[in-house]
Amino acid sequence: MENPGEPISNQECDGLSPLRRARIIAGATEIFNAEGYEGASMSQIAETANVSKGTLYNYFPSKQALFGAFVRQRCNQVVDDIFGELHNEAPVEPELRRIGTLMLRMMLAPAGQSTFRVVVMEAAKFPELAKTFMDCGPNTMVRRLTAWLAAQNDAGILRIDDPQFAAEQFFALTQTRLVLRSRIEPGYQASEAEIEQVLTGAIRLFLAAYGKYRD
Repeated sequence: MENPGEPISNQECDGLSPLRRARIIAGATEIFNAEGYEGASMSQIAETANVSKGTLYNYFPSKQALFGAFVRQRCNQVVDDIFGELHNEAPVEPELRRIGTLMLRMMLAPAGQSTFRVVVMEAAKFPELAKTFMDCGPNTMVRRLTAWLAAQNDAGILRIDDPQFAAEQFFALTQTRLVLRSRIEPGYQASEAEIEQVLTGAIRLFLAAYGKYRD
């Protein structure tokens, strides 16, 4: 159902174009966010992306494959939002709070919850989706935070023997109480006071363990 009146670039005329692929993923993002994985159909996505169903299947042979591309793009965007402005010279405590806040709000958001649930549900029969999620999401975020923590250690600001382990610990601390509850308790929404309590406690514990002047 591609619009015959819509101009198509020469790049798009040459087989599988990046422009059309991006348009399809944008349409899929809209439908997955609105309907969830189970409720979304390839017909809906094709209509939203303004492409024919045949064109859609030329790019993505299944809904699982398209969801995998959606997950990859979402993870890349989250990583960029959190770590795109990360600087080694940034003050430690405010930067940890900024990272922790963005990370926690992402995990608590309905879109983040929905994506996580689908990945878990589909992991057994679609292991590549779980691998994509881990590689593009949690593993990439740990690597980025690891590099920043290593730089803080080298500068003598923090004292960290194992920056990767410390990065994993920080992300685990920011999930205290709220994330698991939001995943299993229907209708639960963390209050601003609860979010602030978790973040403040996570940062306090982290700096007590890795601060330069710890005992």
